[in-house]
Amino acid sequence: MGIYVNPGNTAFQEALNSMIYVDKSRLIAYTSRVLNTKQKNLCVSRPRRFGKSMAADMLTAYYSKGCSSGKLFAGLEIERECSFESHLNSHHVIRLDIQRFLETKQDLERFTAEIERRVNAELLEEFPAYVKTTDDRLKDTLDQIFYQTKTGFIFIIDEWDCVFRMAKDQKDVQKNYLDFLRGLFKGAEYVELAYMTGILPIKKYGEHSALNIFDEYSMADPKSLGEYFGFTKEEVQEQCRHYDIDYTEMEAWYDGYCVGSLHIYNPKSVSDALIWKEFQSYWTGTETYEALKIYIDMNFDGLKEAVIEMLGGGRCKVNTRQFQNDMTTFHKKDDVLTLLIHLGYLTFDKKSGEAFIPNREISQEFLNAVDGSGWNGLIEALNRSEELLRNVWAMDERAVAEGIAVIHSETASMLKYNNENSLTCALLIAFYSAKAYYMNPILELPAGKGFADVVYLPQRNVDKPALLAELKWNKSAMGAVSQIKERQYTSWIQGYTGRILLIGVNYDKKKGHTCAIEEYVIEKQ
Repeated sequence: MGIYVNPGNTAFQEALNSMIYVDKSRLIAYTSRVLNTKQKNLCVSRPRRFGKSMAADMLTAYYSKGCSSGKLFAGLEIERECSFESHLNSHHVIRLDIQRFLETKQDLERFTAEIERRVNAELLEEFPAYVKTTDDRLKDTLDQIFYQTKTGFIFIIDEWDCVFRMAKDQKDVQKNYLDFLRGLFKGAEYVELAYMTGILPIKKYGEHSALNIFDEYSMADPKSLGEYFGFTKEEVQEQCRHYDIDYTEMEAWYDGYCVGSLHIYNPKSVSDALIWKEFQSYWTGTETYEALKIYIDMNFDGLKEAVIEMLGGGRCKVNTRQFQNDMTTFHKKDDVLTLLIHLGYLTFDKKSGEAFIPNREISQEFLNAVDGSGWNGLIEALNRSEELLRNVWAMDERAVAEGIAVIHSETASMLKYNNENSLTCALLIAFYSAKAYYMNPILELPAGKGFADVVYLPQRNVDKPALLAELKWNKSAMGAVSQIKERQYTSWIQGYTGRILLIGVNYDKKKGHTCAIEEYVIEKQ
């Protein structure tokens, strides 16, 4: 048993011993299916705190010849798979945590050589008849072992992308590292499986796209591995029952990440909430937090407006395909939004092509990041939201118009994209406090000088009216309410019965903001 070659199972044993453990062992069934196939190279990218290292430790414990892990997997789901015994502790494994080789920035110049030296030294001990020196390139050592013994290796590499986070602007370091990985894996017969995990997908870098031998499983495109990216609804419900925790509150704080057809929860935050019996943001302190403010202050083609809209519960169209998979190459808003998806600050609905803030925890992190220069007025506007919402429920049209006017004024300096969109964003910020009572708004795109509806449906067991707002520009608030009724917009709310407040808001450059509110009731059939 070595540190890098055929390591032990201590790390996975610690995961099993922990207060919260959710069984993700069925991942092994998938990796075993792709052993020695064209799909054997996997790059799985997830944000920090989403269980990347635990999964890598589990795969190591299962495959490595350096330990005996049968008892660890007893009772886990993978034990029921027919392939369980055939691969259990029966493969040579090379396990690398790249971050351990990069304790300081001074290590960047020599870390690949250090990896080769240390792994070669352990291969010399493991295969003394076939390895004579630690000075050869690692790929040459592995080629020699395979040529003489037909022995293959499983590679499990954690934090593969930390180089691109530490050496953000050092293109030569990035290139040398990609050359190392390409040489290690491209066309190598000794590779039975390569499982790499990090925050970012494979870096796109000219000719080094030769690393496209890897199938990528990311927050934007999880493919068939979505259930292993975090805790599922059923898993969280089971834990909440066991620990006697309110599931509805857990859902509001930590749910919301879209991975394919699934919604997943941040596993570390859920675990902390279960252990400490307190709902709050457990996110602060990750290495990416300080970068959040920098990224959202990059106001490429309306980025600030997109952030404000998402804070209000809206969504933003984003093209994730042109992102260069690093933390410095930004040309437009989509690049920054895509990075925030990979960092876990946004989630991505692949079906609609939209990004949004997933839950209350991350919304709090955005508020922390924008509470300062460059975002003047936003926090003040959010603080006014609760009062405005109560005025809506009271159907106080003048107070609502005045409240929206103040909020529109406070946020106008940040909303320069166009006047129509700025009014939409102002309304979403005005209704920010609705998060406590309503589901995320149903928001339609602007059409001409009018706006389709913004709909807020109350949460389960919340005794509040539904809200249906129509926005107008240089027309009339009463005309907006009339349009709601004439075009039967209330029919969009399928299956809803009870009170609906029809809210018309108009902005006129001369008269300012006006509001009209009417009550509408859908009777039970």
